Amino acid sequence: MLATSARLLQLLTLLQTRRAWRGTDLAERLGVGTRTVRNDVARLRELGYPVESAVGRAGGYRLGAGATLPPLLLDDDEACAVAVGLRAGVVGGVLGMAEASVQALTKLDQMLPSRVRHRVARLAAAIEGVPAEGPPVAVEVLTAIAGATQDRQQLRFDYTTHDGAVTRRAAEPHRLVHVHRHWYLLAWDVDRADWRTFRVDRIALRTPNGPRFVPRDPPDPDVGGYVERSVREAIWQHRARILLHAPLREAAERVTPAIGTLEAVDESTCELRTGADTLPVLAVYLGFLGFDFEVLDPPELLEHVRVLADRYGRAAGVHATSGCAAPATS
Repeated sequence: MLATSARLLQLLTLLQTRRAWRGTDLAERLGVGTRTVRNDVARLRELGYPVESAVGRAGGYRLGAGATLPPLLLDDDEACAVAVGLRAGVVGGVLGMAEASVQALTKLDQMLPSRVRHRVARLAAAIEGVPAEGPPVAVEVLTAIAGATQDRQQLRFDYTTHDGAVTRRAAEPHRLVHVHRHWYLLAWDVDRADWRTFRVDRIALRTPNGPRFVPRDPPDPDVGGYVERSVREAIWQHRARILLHAPLREAAERVTPAIGTLEAVDESTCELRTGADTLPVLAVYLGFLGFDFEVLDPPELLEHVRVLADRYGRAAGVHATSGCAAPATS
């Protein structure tokens, strides 16, 4: 009986590591005959594991999704990863997720071997979580959006803009992204025929979903970076175009994607597109880059650069506008 139980666990482990197995391959790995494999599969099904089978050349066994959750078989590293992930969920920004995470973590802790429990305890003691301060999102909304994304169905929803206006939207969902303490949906807006980023906490889903769609290529392979840039640029009060007297490679070492985008002009210069809440802050930042630069747009930024130049000149004992040394005082 002990050997049979061990073999069942080994069979379950194999089924979890590959999408499908031929019966002969399983028999070879387990060191038994194909009839024994069929009997063991039947026992797994009795325990609640949805093991599917198909006949023919492309047939075999695979572990499918069932209506109930049978016992999970995790190795030490997998159990640690799940436990740490559940602890992270306690400080997440999803309504109902924290309570569910605590309940699941309590059940998992009761089943963990002492060696794994000690590893999880050490990790928990070394990790500090910061509670999310952004608006919470209902887990049902996230799962509904994720389901429509997976099933390639249009979403229909009412969307509240930043100024409080409510508009009805139809969109093809592509990806959910969590950035800057908010959940965002990157989707193709059907009516506007363009990519849009929506804050999920401002979405009120309508049912049923719309028709199916053929997925489009995203506007950028780096979906997370694209959403982060879109969110950042949306809150900028001022935008600017700056010509940097530096090769693109050197400038890229100083300018991160969170600050702006760079485009080569020639071998020795590149254009920076950036922004800020205020022009004085932007003028100060440009001085930190360590490159000579020219303000291409907006012209109002030039005056703030001149003010800083005069101020730094006075601090250095030089009149910036004339280039002459300030007279000595006794």
